[in-house]
Amino acid sequence: MATPLRIPLDVDVPDIQPDYSAPFFAGFQVIASWILAAAMLVVLVMLIIAGAALAFRGLASDRVRTWAGESIMWIFLAAAVLGAASGLFAFFVNFDFGF
Repeated sequence: MATPLRIPLDVDVPDIQPDYSAPFFAGFQVIASWILAAAMLVVLVMLIIAGAALAFRGLASDRVRTWAGESIMWIFLAAAVLGAASGLFAFFVNFDFGF
């Protein structure tokens, strides 16, 4: 006669915590912070230039006003995407500029 198969009903699973103490993670965090901040500044400058070109007729040439009119929505979209990415990065990782 075969012995019955024993199945444990209570399994002890240890609490697993990730370890982010690798030395290169701090470097990645600083580099990502610099890239996000630089991209946000570039998009902000583009948005200011495009808005000023559209708002004030004599400030920019016809070519700049045409560029501003054609690309202002793309600049707003880029600002929204970069703002969302920066917000998620700041929430999960925290900005670190290496100071």
